[in-house]
Amino acid sequence: MHKVLIIDDHEFICDSLSHALTGTGIFTVAGMLPSAAGAALYCERLRPDLVLMDVCTEGGVSGLDAAKALREKFPGVKVIVMSGFDEITYAPRAKEAGAHAFVLKSKSLGFFMEVARNVMQGETYFPEAKTIPMPMGEAPLTRRELEVLRLICKHLSSKDIAEELFISESTVKYHKINMLAKTGFKKTVDLAFHMISNGWINPLY
Repeated sequence: MHKVLIIDDHEFICDSLSHALTGTGIFTVAGMLPSAAGAALYCERLRPDLVLMDVCTEGGVSGLDAAKALREKFPGVKVIVMSGFDEITYAPRAKEAGAHAFVLKSKSLGFFMEVARNVMQGETYFPEAKTIPMPMGEAPLTRRELEVLRLICKHLSSKDIAEELFISESTVKYHKINMLAKTGFKKTVDLAFHMISNGWINPLY
């Protein structure tokens, strides 16, 4: 039996996943908690084989940051990141954090169980990259451009973005120019507003 730790601040999600996992006959739920703040402590105590980690957890704690920390401290633990938001950066950031899969909560419980079984057998799952619909032009943004855009949405200055990504300020400005050319927007603030208002980027997580 594979021991599972579920981290989600919605009791209904935790109960549904727990019931489905138990029903497979190959998983047992070792614990559930609402905040990723206690992820490392619970992994230390419970020694789960698999962690199901929501991106947005109680207290504003990022499940993506927690996933990265868990993979570094407990390399043998499998991590599946999940979210109810179809945010453009979550899947690639989960992969970069070392997670083994990213699943949207809109998927069926059956799909969750299939991914969980496959992950325990050494497989990974990440959805295909999306094309962002824009009112003007298209947005085949690069991974680095999306990183810059996410930080713009958090109201960081070019200098702060450069420090965060360990690049020069002129490189940040270069990425901004490219993003505007690709998307058809004249100002980065308008592009950021479009991304946030349509749910493509969540600046809080």
